[in-house]
Amino acid sequence: MTSPQISVVAHNIRSSHNIGSIFRTCDGLGVEHLYISGYSPYPAIPDDTRLPHVAERVSSDISKTALGAEKTVPFTHVTNITSTIDAFKAHGYSIIGLEQGETAVQLPDFQPPAKIMLILGEEVQGIPAEIQKHCDTLIEIPMRGQKESFNVSVAAGIALYALNY
Repeated sequence: MTSPQISVVAHNIRSSHNIGSIFRTCDGLGVEHLYISGYSPYPAIPDDTRLPHVAERVSSDISKTALGAEKTVPFTHVTNITSTIDAFKAHGYSIIGLEQGETAVQLPDFQPPAKIMLILGEEVQGIPAEIQKHCDTLIEIPMRGQKESFNVSVAAGIALYALNY
């Protein structure tokens, strides 16, 4: 089995530690690119418009869990996620949202296509409805315990592993 090409969108993730963990997981599972959007924190970038001390603090917080992956995983901070999604669709990518819902396919039953853009949403509210409309499929991780969901960075790891293997 050949692993699919996978890019990831981290949209409206509040925690810099979750972003760092997502970077590290993307590195470990060979994700081709990480797109960071909405109010998600992101490492310092060339021509950063944030105040220098803010960019440095956020970069430092992300690196605590990324452990250098923020330097090895290609990433882009995007301001218009829907145009990024549309561009990926135009290049043959399936847009897959990691989200619970009545129409969601259980992850073990999902057959990954060759090109995937995996969208991760905010820690509590998930992927906003307006972004879900751009998804070709929603996938859901089955739960056995009392909680209804995993932490977003843990869910990303489970989904990316399942999509690769």
